[in-house]
Amino acid sequence: MSKPDKLLVDVAALVESGQSNQMSLTVVTGGTVITGRLAPERVWRQRVSDVLTDSARLGEFSTVFDTPSETAEIPSHLHFHVARILQGTVGIPETGGMYRVAIGDVTAWTVGDFSYSDH
Repeated sequence: MSKPDKLLVDVAALVESGQSNQMSLTVVTGGTVITGRLAPERVWRQRVSDVLTDSARLGEFSTVFDTPSETAEIPSHLHFHVARILQGTVGIPETGGMYRVAIGDVTAWTVGDFSYSDH
């Protein structure tokens, strides 16, 4: 893991403090492009927990995400929801997913989300 980008840490901290889920961001990590909206970790955990709770096979894992995380002064991760991995001209999953990305693993980023076409 490299040293986290201070500006990106500041963006993450603002999302965490404002409890907002409207900040769109695109990042490159491990050669993968992820584009979507950021969410505060608390909101992200709750959404993941809700999805797992509704699953017949994965319901027992929902409690892992119900547990509040230790609140750090400096965020270490970005929490994406309604996010897609861009693969060529296609965004997967089509409906958007939830991803957690270590800020120190981000090699490039931009504000906004990229459009994609699955046609």
